[in-house]
Amino acid sequence: MTEHVAPPGSAGSLPHPDRKLRVGIVFGGRSGEHEVSLMSARAVVAALDPAKYDVIGIGITREGRWLLAGDPLGQLLQQAGARIEAGPGTRAVTFVPQPGEAAVLRLDDMGGQAGCGTERGAMEGAPLAPGAGARPDVIFPLVHGTHGEDGSLQGLLDLAEIPYVGPGILASAVGMDKAVFKALMQAHGIPVSPWRLVTVRGRPGESADWLHPAGELGYPLFVKPANGGSSLGVTKVKSVAGLEAAIREAAEYDSRVLLERAIAGRELECAVLGNDDPEASIAGEVIPGHEFYDYEDKYFDDKSRTEIPARITPEQMSAVRELSVRAFRAIDGAGMARVDFFLDEATGELFVNELNTIPGFTRISMYPKLWEASGIAFPVLLERLIFLALERSERLRQRKLSP
Repeated sequence: MTEHVAPPGSAGSLPHPDRKLRVGIVFGGRSGEHEVSLMSARAVVAALDPAKYDVIGIGITREGRWLLAGDPLGQLLQQAGARIEAGPGTRAVTFVPQPGEAAVLRLDDMGGQAGCGTERGAMEGAPLAPGAGARPDVIFPLVHGTHGEDGSLQGLLDLAEIPYVGPGILASAVGMDKAVFKALMQAHGIPVSPWRLVTVRGRPGESADWLHPAGELGYPLFVKPANGGSSLGVTKVKSVAGLEAAIREAAEYDSRVLLERAIAGRELECAVLGNDDPEASIAGEVIPGHEFYDYEDKYFDDKSRTEIPARITPEQMSAVRELSVRAFRAIDGAGMARVDFFLDEATGELFVNELNTIPGFTRISMYPKLWEASGIAFPVLLERLIFLALERSERLRQRKLSP
């Protein structure tokens, strides 16, 4: 029998202490962050101790098709162009969000339960590993962006009553929507940079609907999709001449577009971990290789660099950590989040920029690097997140749903 010990600072008990914990890793997805999700999943799968966990790889293609992988790490490594496709060792499945089901992943072609470890219902290729289609004890969602980080996937898992890492529907949706998030931060007295929201219907044109609010903020400013991640669709605009093109770019991702005053300063990040009693890591600084920390700079160009801990005063470090926990609590966070800040070089003011409820777990991602620098190694961090998910699920299970 494999012995499981809850990591320090975690709570909860294992649902099945007589066997290894089944951890479903959901990765891929339909958003522009598909490749980032695969990189995150690869790192997590490699770090989970096979003596403690049976990993069930659940991939989502760019078209939204669900696939069950018998060998998730092998599947990830074999993907050409970082694209999930059906192939050897994978099966097309449907997720059935029904509580109490022995298996929530059903083979599409036979209608039976997946993962029996035989050729039954198999597409061409090797059979799935035994138990691959069994009901996961906990899900680790690593689908960044739309349909993964915005509460959609969390709602599906709630319907199935499967524990999952990270916050629930409300916090996920609020963290994803930059305008709602900023409004909530302001309601809690947490500083954010000045911003306006405009709605683009059809092709953007010269309209007071966005010219006037942009003029109120002044230039330079950032134009962003209200819902999105990894800086996709984000443009820094230095004058009114570039405004229309930037709004058109952002509107490709979301009809609600955020205009935000650019802060001349430094970009800081802080990681949060916990449920009812969250704690914050030390803060780090991102030094962009481009004019700002955009998608290519984050994941592909290797021009940006980080400093951990950030070279800030002890008072500023304390303020970043305090504001991170306050922001996390304000959205009803659970499990994990990464909070991003701007530090105004001229005034020394701190502004909360965003809160990411499914931060990156790639080799260069700040969330695990910040915790490693704070004394929690990557494998231990994953264990704590899994136990926090079980703890939160147990609390939710005990609530009343009817009189």
